[in-house]
Amino acid sequence: MSFVIQNTGLLLQQNFINGVWCDAQSKRTVPVINPATGDVYVNVPDSDDVDAKAAVDAAAEAFKTWKKVPAKQRATILKRWNDLILENAQDLGKIISSEQGKPLAEGVGEVAYAASYVEWFAEEATRSNGEIIPSPAVGRRMAAYKEPVGVIAAITPWNFPAAMIARKIAPALAAGCTVVCKPAAETPLTSLALVKLAELAGVPSGVLNIVVTSKSKEVADVWLDDSRVRKITFTGSTPVGKHLARESADTLKKLSLELGGNAPFIVFDDAVLDDAVDGLMAAKFRNGGQTCVCPNRIYVQDGVYEQFIEKLTARVSALVVGPATNPASQIGPMINVKAIDKIESHVADAVERGARITTGGKRIQSAQCVGPTYYAPTVLVDVDKASKCFHEETFGPVAPITKFATESEVLEWANDSPFGLASYFYTTDLRRVTRVAEALECGIVGINEGAIAAEAAPFGGVKDSGYGREGSTHGLEEYMHVKYTCQGGLD
Repeated sequence: MSFVIQNTGLLLQQNFINGVWCDAQSKRTVPVINPATGDVYVNVPDSDDVDAKAAVDAAAEAFKTWKKVPAKQRATILKRWNDLILENAQDLGKIISSEQGKPLAEGVGEVAYAASYVEWFAEEATRSNGEIIPSPAVGRRMAAYKEPVGVIAAITPWNFPAAMIARKIAPALAAGCTVVCKPAAETPLTSLALVKLAELAGVPSGVLNIVVTSKSKEVADVWLDDSRVRKITFTGSTPVGKHLARESADTLKKLSLELGGNAPFIVFDDAVLDDAVDGLMAAKFRNGGQTCVCPNRIYVQDGVYEQFIEKLTARVSALVVGPATNPASQIGPMINVKAIDKIESHVADAVERGARITTGGKRIQSAQCVGPTYYAPTVLVDVDKASKCFHEETFGPVAPITKFATESEVLEWANDSPFGLASYFYTTDLRRVTRVAEALECGIVGINEGAIAAEAAPFGGVKDSGYGREGSTHGLEEYMHVKYTCQGGLD
């Protein structure tokens, strides 16, 4: 069973370069696999360095005029794009669910989340004000202006194919930059559909270009080497982010890197346990645990440890696993078999080190879950802190829990990681709120809250989780540089 797309014009299978929908110049293609079944959904271009350069050529030429378009006009185009995204939310959600696997309700929800960034940056486009600087000398006028940095290369992941491309492209266009984009090979269709809607909204030829490929390094290296590309924005693994940082040094590109996460989730004795369980369910099991900010290390204070495990196990065991086409599904398939293998290895490692499984802990195959990529939502308790699942991103529906005694102890454990993207904690002690929030080494803190992302908030990490921010006013500044002018002889 598959979804019926009402607006078939959104189901595109070509690159978009300089305002033209086109095949890869080599004519090679690569399949997009439906993770629910393992079947080929469609075939898309398998582009190479030639296509990558053509995209930069188009973006560099278009930048000459796009940077001069008044901010209000850019905002108007972005607002049209936002409207078109929302008008087509159901079809876009179906495309997301078909290529990524998440339940349809989550797919449609992601579309609304993506649109929120487009709307936000449409409004921010007209607010990128400069400043007049008081002069230290008579007869001199000093000012600072914000200008677009130039051509942007956006490289996006497979887990949120609508949201990630929107929160990169929208601020770039709002700032007056032009874009070349490479979506993940696993989920290119959502990105192509969004670019089609941007075209319909009036984005001029060459301003927004998208290249689909399985040869990520070959395409990215073209953009890294090209001095016309002035910024790389990337969401993905830390090793790839470090490669991009190293290889962009010769052309001194600006970088925004949203990299790996290993979020701690802390429940103190004085927490409202039902709220903490609700927050963990929202943070951990959204998209089947395939998110960079999902809790990967759950620390529960000894006074409420057993009670918390009982409540959480009951909730997790009730989750419905199935394909996105089943309206009852709450957890879909993982993206591929490799992901399932990693989840299994993490669970097996934890069990070997003494962990207990209170629910889940196995693959699922049934009349509903016919493919090889379904895994039962799992709760692991008494997890040894040396376990793989406490040090590597599992990227799956596995909640590993261990017990702690004191605040100082758990803060030491929480910060004992090279990553620093998100952290969560639950407490009713207002003094502890300030202490713990300030002590956690991360870019985002959820305090008695599991859903932390918002278009108006700065999203990003520290340490090996990268640098730069997406969303908020800071997200627009990532695509601009400051020009200082000093005019003399005015006396």
